[in-house]
Amino acid sequence: MRAIVKTKPGPGAEMLDVPIPVPKAGEALVKVRTTSICGTDQHIYEWNEWAAGRIKTPQIIGHEMAGEVIEIGPGVKHVKVGDIVAAETHVVCDVCYLCRTGQAHVCQNLSIFGVDMDGVFAEYAVAPAQNLWVSDPSVPLDWISVQEPLGNAIHTALSGDIVGKTVTIFGCGPIGMIACSVARACGAEKVIAIDINPYRLKIAKEMGADLIINAAEQDPVALILQETGGDGADVFLEVSGAPSAIDQGFETLRFGGWAGLIGVPANPVTFDLTNHIVFKGCQVYGISGRRMYDTWYKASALLRAKRVDLEPVITHRFKLEEFEKAFDLMHSGQCGKILLYP
Repeated sequence: MRAIVKTKPGPGAEMLDVPIPVPKAGEALVKVRTTSICGTDQHIYEWNEWAAGRIKTPQIIGHEMAGEVIEIGPGVKHVKVGDIVAAETHVVCDVCYLCRTGQAHVCQNLSIFGVDMDGVFAEYAVAPAQNLWVSDPSVPLDWISVQEPLGNAIHTALSGDIVGKTVTIFGCGPIGMIACSVARACGAEKVIAIDINPYRLKIAKEMGADLIINAAEQDPVALILQETGGDGADVFLEVSGAPSAIDQGFETLRFGGWAGLIGVPANPVTFDLTNHIVFKGCQVYGISGRRMYDTWYKASALLRAKRVDLEPVITHRFKLEEFEKAFDLMHSGQCGKILLYP
């Protein structure tokens, strides 16, 4: 089969012919129909400091996909041949304290597809059957592939009460864009999206943002306070990891509000904890991945009911062998979600 392989340390990757994997006990073989590029894949492709310290080459990269189960290993009961599936890419131990208390998404023994094991940028992929999410065949395959970032957006946006609230979303990458739609679908009164990329702000507007703010040209703090009568937003979702966005988001969060943080700063951040959190009496949620599997049930329901439309977020499609063009486009920032087709 063809696969995109990180063959050695350093930037780039190669398209190689490699053996089709064979499912072992508890595993299933999936024919990959659609796969999508994540920011993590970009870090591995460009070989940043995190990737250099984590990735062991050679390895097939990629972790978001939609596919069809074509073979199952011994003992598999959760899925059957012919099922259309996505994958929860956090492979957890199921026996630690966190796994056994409903917090498997932060299991300290987890492994990740395409990071700690071969991934899905290939014609076929093997996955633990328990990690495969059987999807409604009425949902488009492209959307099924994007269920994982949808899950991130859901986990972030629904960490606290959002009904009837004014929500700010700082950062309009794919997760931020999707969070606009999730917030709108789940009862937010007003959604305000903030970024410095006009291309992505336009998509955020299509995804349900009532107001978009280009922080490179406008003062987000002044505009948000004006929009909220000086009180600030009820909910602050931080999806950028930019220190300035974190500061502005908390500055415009109302007293007693709540914040969901999924953005990952590249370096430690200096932060006014006293005034932004303690004196405001706000609640802060750290978001890591998706709640397993509560978030997946919510994602599937929103897609089946057509409450969330992922099409505006999917801006580009390439053949698998055109992966270099796709990653160059990711680097430019002039895109939403990019899909690859084996």
